[in-house]
Amino acid sequence: MSDPRPEASPAAPARPPTQKAGKTGWLRPPRLSVYILVQLLAPVAVLTLLLTSVIWLVSILPLLDLVINRGQSAPTFLYLILLILPTPLVVIMPIAFFFAALFTLHRLQGDSELVVMASAGYSLRQLAAPVLACAAITMVLTYACVLYLMPAGQRALRDKVMDIRADVAGALLNEGEFNAAAPGLTVFLRQLGNNGEIKGILVHNNQDRKRPITYIAEKGILAQTPAGTRLIMLDGTVETGAENGKQLQVLRFESYTLSLDQFAGPTRNTLRKMNERYLDELLWPQEKQGLTPRIRDQFFAQAHDRIAQPLYCITFALIALAAVMRGRRQRGSVALRLTMASMAAAGLRIAGYGVMGVAQHSPPLVIVFYLLPLLGAAAAIAVLAGYSPTALRARLRVQTA
Repeated sequence: MSDPRPEASPAAPARPPTQKAGKTGWLRPPRLSVYILVQLLAPVAVLTLLLTSVIWLVSILPLLDLVINRGQSAPTFLYLILLILPTPLVVIMPIAFFFAALFTLHRLQGDSELVVMASAGYSLRQLAAPVLACAAITMVLTYACVLYLMPAGQRALRDKVMDIRADVAGALLNEGEFNAAAPGLTVFLRQLGNNGEIKGILVHNNQDRKRPITYIAEKGILAQTPAGTRLIMLDGTVETGAENGKQLQVLRFESYTLSLDQFAGPTRNTLRKMNERYLDELLWPQEKQGLTPRIRDQFFAQAHDRIAQPLYCITFALIALAAVMRGRRQRGSVALRLTMASMAAAGLRIAGYGVMGVAQHSPPLVIVFYLLPLLGAAAAIAVLAGYSPTALRARLRVQTA
């Protein structure tokens, strides 16, 4: 008699456990994190470009006047304005990142994208990861500017500007115009030949107002010699005023050489400014002369300010997260939180600038440079953890009810 029970079917092969949605390998971030990071980077780049362009245009106006008056070329002007660029970026990038993070998170919240992510199991920590990653990228770029690119650009800019101002010959290349080559020196060249010959020369030296001197020559040549720039004038006269111009002495000459180096700008100062120094040159200056204790304290405060400035990127990221992620979604409540977050970020940054003046007179106060971003970050983390003033008041009301 056969067994009425059905035969046991062979065991089905065990299926590998499926990977939960939103989780990837250790080296591959979740797609949602990449999506949020991309959404953040674009506004940061746009805001940085816009803010930098405004400050950049204001900064290059003095250089434009210098380049035009000194007869410099367009590539020289482009080189000079590129050297200025890292200086405003140090201030602009953290600010641009904060407003970009605030705008992007508010837009994602308004479009209910963050609600969908939370419904899919995307936690607050996972949301904070791409925001902090963008803050870290901005912080690294800010460190690159403040520690290397800014001092390198400023010292190259200063050296180039002094070379241009010292190059009196470059200011004399505009024919048919009265060129103010240097304070008290006016030069007029009627015609410049292709071979370097000059026709019709007038040079008026009014540095000594009691004895002004005027050189007039039929022709000449501008020469660069090992000893410096020389204007060689041929067939002319020298007119010298005496007794405040009451008498005029005229001397004729066949050849006269005028040294233009005496009208050049001042020689370089070996003591570089604070924005031209690298971090080690601020902390341990090597100059033996000209360094007073007050200047050393200023260098010390500037060095710690440079180290602390990029830290505000992390603080601003946490403030933006706290403003958007915690609180009610009513329009008035959201607007109030965004306004308070902006005021908190602005207050922290202004306080950082205010500490600079105090720390220059009291070096131990440089610790405040680091305390400000740390306190701001701690306050933002407390709000994210549910310890905001509004949440604490609500808990007290529940306990007392």
